[in-house]
Amino acid sequence: MRAYVAVFVSVFLAELGDKTQLATLFFAANQATSKLGVFLASAAALCLSAALAVLAGSYLGAWLPPRPLRVMAGVGFVAIGIWMVVARP
Repeated sequence: MRAYVAVFVSVFLAELGDKTQLATLFFAANQATSKLGVFLASAAALCLSAALAVLAGSYLGAWLPPRPLRVMAGVGFVAIGIWMVVARP
């Protein structure tokens, strides 16, 4: 149970202020758009991306121990952060 709480908290905090959340906010701000439709489409997209991540993780986890996977994820996040800071619009 502790691992599932950690997953929930990690994903919830990572999504706060994320580009996907901001995109959902902007779609929902459109008065002509159904709020329920925006919610359902957004939730379906997040569920599909999570399912793909679990599928990819299960295959990678069969080949690599957890530590190298965490290091690769951390390096990837840092690289994306650096790219976001130095990239020009």
